Amino acid sequence: MTKKTQKMTTMAFKVGDTVSVMDENISGIVTEVEGEKVFIESTDGFVMEFSAKELLKISPKDSLKSELFSNHSLQSVLSEKERPTRNNIPKIKHKERSQPKMEVDLHIHQLTTKDRHMGNHDKLTLQLDTAKRQLEFAISKRIQKIVFIHGVGQGVLRAELEYLVKRYDNVKYYDADYQKYGVGAMEVYIYQNVNNS
Repeated sequence: MTKKTQKMTTMAFKVGDTVSVMDENISGIVTEVEGEKVFIESTDGFVMEFSAKELLKISPKDSLKSELFSNHSLQSVLSEKERPTRNNIPKIKHKERSQPKMEVDLHIHQLTTKDRHMGNHDKLTLQLDTAKRQLEFAISKRIQKIVFIHGVGQGVLRAELEYLVKRYDNVKYYDADYQKYGVGAMEVYIYQNVNNS
């Protein structure tokens, strides 16, 4: 190679040119030119030194193609492919699914502040009226489970609750979760009518 050809080759590169290495799969931007040495920053971000003879200048049209298929753009395309397309739906654990939707505490001090002047019959009537109203509310709002917290006592309120619940066709009752409520609660399951004809 003559000095004139060598000078032309070196002069062909300037800072900012997009180049590709001839025998390797490396391309980048020229960052510095020192005589026959050309420093390029690769698409991976590494600065490398090459001889001007080893490099080819890429036209802006080819540069666009190489940018489209560079490692960086390939990674971004792959990461977009890996993203979930549907919304993340929060998973409900089995225990949470089976938890009652509604709790009604029938302890008299939860229902009124004027219980000092009430007799036992008045207290029981208030408790049963509250239970009936809440049960009918749950049925109308399609709430599937309701827990009545009645307490331990002598079992009178529990017996009256059982009598009340038995009057409804679409419900069943059983003891509520012992670990959460102890023995003083009743859980009522309301069957949802799928076909309203």
